[in-house]
Amino acid sequence: MTTLEEVLEPIASELRAFERYIRRVVRTSVPLLNLVLWYVLRQKGKRVRPALVMLSAAACGGVSPRSFVGAALVELLHTATLLHDDVVDESPQRRGMPSVNALWGNAVAVLVGDYLLARGLLLAMEHQEYEILHVTSDVVRRMSAAELRHLQLNRKRRLEEDTYLEVVRGKTAALFASCCEIGAISAGADGWVRERLRAYGEALGIAFQLRDDVLDYIAAGTLWGKPRWQDLRERKLTLPVVIALKRMDAQQRRRFLRSWREAARSRKTLQVLAQQVVHYGGVEYTLEHARFYAEQARQALQGLPPSSARSALEGFVDFAVERTW
Repeated sequence: MTTLEEVLEPIASELRAFERYIRRVVRTSVPLLNLVLWYVLRQKGKRVRPALVMLSAAACGGVSPRSFVGAALVELLHTATLLHDDVVDESPQRRGMPSVNALWGNAVAVLVGDYLLARGLLLAMEHQEYEILHVTSDVVRRMSAAELRHLQLNRKRRLEEDTYLEVVRGKTAALFASCCEIGAISAGADGWVRERLRAYGEALGIAFQLRDDVLDYIAAGTLWGKPRWQDLRERKLTLPVVIALKRMDAQQRRRFLRSWREAARSRKTLQVLAQQVVHYGGVEYTLEHARFYAEQARQALQGLPPSSARSALEGFVDFAVERTW
């Protein structure tokens, strides 16, 4: 299986430099803010989104100081949304550690998220990166609209496959697409190359999210602090559930939804519900679609000149649909 470390080897030194860069960017004179930011950045994850910016820039000629600005902007935006999401979801953990809202309360979590978003926007302004700022502002708009739509439809337990994929395009896929386009912009790529990389990022983002949906059912144990069946526990409609419900008859669907609503915190009930999702083909169907979008991502790279960065972008596709976290 392709590992992320293998994929990111062509930009390993740039990513190490990025870690130092982003810590300088967010440094403040407010002790509490510095403490929370240190805690957040310590849980750095895999830096998937900055890596996409760097790889896209490298595939277009090379990583530049502009690439660092773009990568920081998307990472600050992404981290801000995670802080806000944890407040909305009342999540006690993030990547296996207590969440910011659990340690310092909702007010601090929201305000730190606001600070990160504002700092990212100011960073772009300070470097006069107006084109990158425009791309990022548009993705914030799309992500917010998609999240609100998902919340509304999820409460009604009414979601079709096409609608769910539209939501994914507006959330995960839109951010991945913007990362790749920003990388191309930072390297001075022309419009055709920018569009190719944007298309690659969108298809990759859909494949990545669909694999994430499936991991709720096939992952063993806890991955990155996310317990098994967490989406079911939180009663989130994802593609595996949407497909399984569609294939049930009316009586089976009512029984499933009643159990889901009334006993979602019971591990035994969650296990039964997860088995039903698998039985009705929701997991396999989602995996097939993840592979379909992965192939679309590969096709989008056709025409880019051969390079270690382009090979790494192709490897990123394999990682996205094979990963176990």
